[in-house]
Amino acid sequence: MVVHAPTGAGKTYVFELFLPALKGQAIFTVPTRALANDKLAEWQARGWDVGISTGDLAYQLDAKIVVATLETQKRKFLQRRGPRLLVVDEYQMIADPVRGLNYELALALAPPETQLLLLSGSVANPQDIVTWLKRIGRDAMLVSHTERPVPLEEVDLENLPNKMPANVRGRWPRLVGNALRADLGPILLFAPRRRAAEELARDLASALPADAPLHLNLEQQQLAGPQLAKLLSRRIAFHHSGLSYAQRAGLVEPLAKAGQLRAVVATMGLAAGINFSMRAVLITDTRYMAGNLERQVAPDEVLQMFGRAGRRGLDELGYALISDRPPRLHDGRPRQLKRPAQVDWPTLLAVMHAAVQTGADPFTAALDLNTRLFTAQAVPLGIEHSRQTGPMPCGLSVDMERARFARRGVAEMLNSRGEWEVRPEATATTLGEVLAREGERWRPALSLARTLDPFGFGNLCKLETEGTKRYGREAIIGTRRGDTMLALAPWLRRLLRKARLEPDALQHEVIERLPSLMQQAAPEERMVPPAMALRFVTRGDQLLARQDFSGAPATAFRDRHGRLLLAPPERRELPPVCRNCPELQVYCERVEITQSPAYAWRRLGLIDVAGVPTPRGILFSFFHHGEGLAVAAALEDESYPLEELVFDLANLRAGPRFAGDDSPYGGRLGGLCQRVYERADLPGYLDMGVPLDYGAGASEVVRDIVERGASRTRLLTESLRQGDIERALIEWRSVLRHIVWAPDYDLSRWRDLKSAASDLLEKSASPTTIARP
Repeated sequence: MVVHAPTGAGKTYVFELFLPALKGQAIFTVPTRALANDKLAEWQARGWDVGISTGDLAYQLDAKIVVATLETQKRKFLQRRGPRLLVVDEYQMIADPVRGLNYELALALAPPETQLLLLSGSVANPQDIVTWLKRIGRDAMLVSHTERPVPLEEVDLENLPNKMPANVRGRWPRLVGNALRADLGPILLFAPRRRAAEELARDLASALPADAPLHLNLEQQQLAGPQLAKLLSRRIAFHHSGLSYAQRAGLVEPLAKAGQLRAVVATMGLAAGINFSMRAVLITDTRYMAGNLERQVAPDEVLQMFGRAGRRGLDELGYALISDRPPRLHDGRPRQLKRPAQVDWPTLLAVMHAAVQTGADPFTAALDLNTRLFTAQAVPLGIEHSRQTGPMPCGLSVDMERARFARRGVAEMLNSRGEWEVRPEATATTLGEVLAREGERWRPALSLARTLDPFGFGNLCKLETEGTKRYGREAIIGTRRGDTMLALAPWLRRLLRKARLEPDALQHEVIERLPSLMQQAAPEERMVPPAMALRFVTRGDQLLARQDFSGAPATAFRDRHGRLLLAPPERRELPPVCRNCPELQVYCERVEITQSPAYAWRRLGLIDVAGVPTPRGILFSFFHHGEGLAVAAALEDESYPLEELVFDLANLRAGPRFAGDDSPYGGRLGGLCQRVYERADLPGYLDMGVPLDYGAGASEVVRDIVERGASRTRLLTESLRQGDIERALIEWRSVLRHIVWAPDYDLSRWRDLKSAASDLLEKSASPTTIARP
């Protein structure tokens, strides 16, 4: 059943109608942890058998009703298990660019015996959802209710009588003051940023008369802190993510629900998590901050915010307060739902892995799942053409990989017998073993003077060999002066800072140190290879050092005749398997090269050529978005201690606030991801090679608190607030719990990580203790 009803119409009461006849468990999903905590407290107060599952919190998971964030249920649906009733509140989240994929796949994968109840008041096309559910085999129906229990009325603040004193400064304090004098309060205001919300709250507190101050008890004062407590005493508050959960849910929201506050200034980014209404709502801007990005307020967000106006049972009317600046009430409209452009890579990889375990084709399983998405159009994975053509000589199953393989061609080299062959991987060898090409012939590399151009110090010379010519270099060490002294060559004189040496000092001052001395004396463009051999000779009164480079390291290519070739001539040609392929001219050379999920999976090393998920791909499938890529990279690095990794996981969802002036991509985990994934940008998964919400610095804060018992207040800065630290702890615990709940994959470091995560969960407590029974 799909229920469409406006915000404030009590959609959740529809759910309560199901309960008496429900035989089995009901999972009630909400968009945020805060709303889950609120529902838990509300239903526990009624004496219901209720539990909670929000990643960070897990309590009474076998209760009759479990309030949850939808992502915590995803693993069940992948295993085709589910509750008797799944309720998805605010199902318009299916169009969310980040979380929408989880909503879509949960509904697509829910087993047939799970009944669905979808609730929203912000969807313009609910019938399209019904059509989709019917297409995937559901007997769906739409129940629509458009009447609000508390009607909304628009009030232009500019038309209200101005009864504020002349000394009141600021546009919003004057307009809000007039609205309160006109008995339009209490008022919920929305501001674009945290700082703007606090400043506006302070301005209101300064401008409004201090009538009937609110008396806080000692516990409330300590919880609020000096700044918020001062505002609350004047019946004003701000409400944003910088507040701790206890401050928001244990102080500001209860006071607002009880009608004790005249005005609450909230940030627009937290609007979806507000679970209280006030008589009037004022939206002060059309843009707001989401992380580090500024976003335009969407029409459905305007609808949601104005929908908070009017308290059931207290107000006959709710008021949408407007001014000469937008937005206005008519700017709020339900969202026309359409799915994001992406597909859920982890879910598809999980389905492909399950197919392999049953002997089925992984690509077929992925394509079948794609037919159940919320769209009438096909969502390409990048394997569709290859499935139509069947196997080709290249053996590749991914469309773009085929096309790129043909267009890139293969590097061929001219071998020792003048034939072209595919160039093999380079081989480490020595200069004495390789051949170099001169004109039309291959000759021993050291028989050519030019081979030594990059190497050595001194003049070229011919070395004494048996029947073959071999070049080396010689350098003058010094000239004998009489029987007892050696006058050093100018280059040695500069390095040793002496002109002459006694014969008994020659061994330890020159001969034993000669390779390093030559390196210091050589021009910058030359090197002295570590494996050169030295031989000392005399020419008249001169002592010389001759260098033989036969053992010097070199990189060469071994041809099919077994000869090692130094820098052979190369050309790029079509791969041999492509030259007679029927797909070459009709597809591989003509198709537009685009990014596709399947090709990205191949680039990232998530699947093999047949579509079978690799160990990295299997680990990736256990997580959301790009988080699994970071975890897989860390587990592959045997030098990465797990006792560090379990805390570095706190960076995965921390965002930029903890980095301060440093790069948010930093830290060991971020640096590793950038190296492994080559700073790739993959929308929805990687940004500069790291997961999208990654932010360096959180791991140090979490470790200080959890392992060293540091005080949170000592870690606060102007931009880092209690709520930020609390949320970092919540998200970190959520990642740990996600790892503990993930499948027991047969990989020793994965199992050790699961064990370490379990230990830390037991040793740490959820910051949202206010929600615990």
